[in-house]
Amino acid sequence: MAAFRKAVVAWASGGPGDRARTLATRLPVRTAVLLEGPSDAAAVDALAERHGRDLAAEGICVLPMGGAMSIARFAALLGPDGLGLRLTGLCDEAERGFYERGLERAGVTGQEQEFYVCAADLEEELIRALGVPRVEELVREEGELRSLQTFQRQPAQQDRTAAQQLRRFLGTTSGRKIRYGRVLTEALPSARVPAPLESLLAAL
Repeated sequence: MAAFRKAVVAWASGGPGDRARTLATRLPVRTAVLLEGPSDAAAVDALAERHGRDLAAEGICVLPMGGAMSIARFAALLGPDGLGLRLTGLCDEAERGFYERGLERAGVTGQEQEFYVCAADLEEELIRALGVPRVEELVREEGELRSLQTFQRQPAQQDRTAAQQLRRFLGTTSGRKIRYGRVLTEALPSARVPAPLESLLAAL
């Protein structure tokens, strides 16, 4: 599935689509989960693993697109007028319009549109579900508590809530959001999984 994902990204960037078409048939791939970025993919994969599911083996490609504005391009390649895959995904509330318009342009309209929306973003959903003290505990377990405390003392952070500071902190270093997408999801109590994430997995 990693090879298919790589081939689709290359295709969406203007390269040939032959390899993606071949792999889609050979694997086979039946569903593409269109996500804004790799931190979302890390969370989806982590939750699936908690439920004992191997999404790749089920023909499900979890695909970070590099931003919500790419939805139209990816949906056109993978949806009804492209490879004919079922399309679903997860997005932020602010990006809902991109998903709606992108899927509609790809021929996925009305009740066929099947994506799930986070209030602000997935990090905010995870922090709210776990609570600030638990997230800070996880940051400490990851060896980054001192970095967090230094960040929280910055003048720009003084007017923000502790939850807002944590959300900002996760995005300050390359790769941190991806790592914590998995760490926070793995730490979730079963009854506190954010609704958009839980609904997405249940629909796959």
